[in-house]
Amino acid sequence: MSAPPRSWLFVPGDSERKLAKGGESGADALILDLEDAVAADRRPVARGMIADYLAAHAGAARRPRLWVRINPLDGEGLADAAAVVRAAPDGLVVPKVAGPAELLRLSHWLDALEARDGLPPGGIRLLAVATETAAAVLGLGEYARQPVPRLHGLTWGAEDLSAALGASSNRDAEGPLSLTYRMARSACLLAAVAAEVQPIDSLEPDFRDEAGLRAACAAARREGFTGKIAIHPAQVGPINEGFRPTEAEIAFARRVVAAFAASPGIGTVGLDGKMLDRPHLRQAERVLAAAEASGG
Repeated sequence: MSAPPRSWLFVPGDSERKLAKGGESGADALILDLEDAVAADRRPVARGMIADYLAAHAGAARRPRLWVRINPLDGEGLADAAAVVRAAPDGLVVPKVAGPAELLRLSHWLDALEARDGLPPGGIRLLAVATETAAAVLGLGEYARQPVPRLHGLTWGAEDLSAALGASSNRDAEGPLSLTYRMARSACLLAAVAAEVQPIDSLEPDFRDEAGLRAACAAARREGFTGKIAIHPAQVGPINEGFRPTEAEIAFARRVVAAFAASPGIGTVGLDGKMLDRPHLRQAERVLAAAEASGG
């Protein structure tokens, strides 16, 4: 199984220049946008441009994974999907998702579109932006109870949620996210892990603040996120580096795996004066898998 993308770069779907620049950014995945980055009267043009871009890059040996953010399903989402599915994107990013039942409805539409276009059934995956309304946040536990076979991951966002809540800001007086949005972020992480899909952290809006981005990536990885949204190509490198384990972490993980390998069938081992059990082994294996996937 391939490693999950670390960097997910948004690219406006109606800009040839930005599409070309996104492809050269080094991002693990591009999100070709039909929603917020495209004016409503430009969406028909953007659909055609995105379909052409997908078709042009379909046979590339090494390329970022190509996803398309459609509009909400109660808006132009079906029209977007119908226009781009024939070009076989890797997946669709679905905004303002109310819960897994809505994704299952979209999945049925995709069944029909894949059959129409002769594509492998179930091949187009889904990434849900799962925290953009109060009801969606309160219902995040449903992702563990109602599986969506196409679901690849969950991500969250503070901007639409603050608008939905009527908040004047999603930040506290000192600058960090206020409690409501930190809760939504944590709930998204828990829901993704419970549903066994990728947890993806939201964007950092100031693309010029590299130090802040690196700190945010380090914090997200410590907590369990395995990727992050980018809104500018300059953010891709720091995100890719930020979700790679450090050399010290890799070295320690190798020692943990070696210690368990030296004592097969044993549930606990001693290392550096501490007792380690099977959860430590699983974490070490995850560290080494992430390092290998990022070239380390």
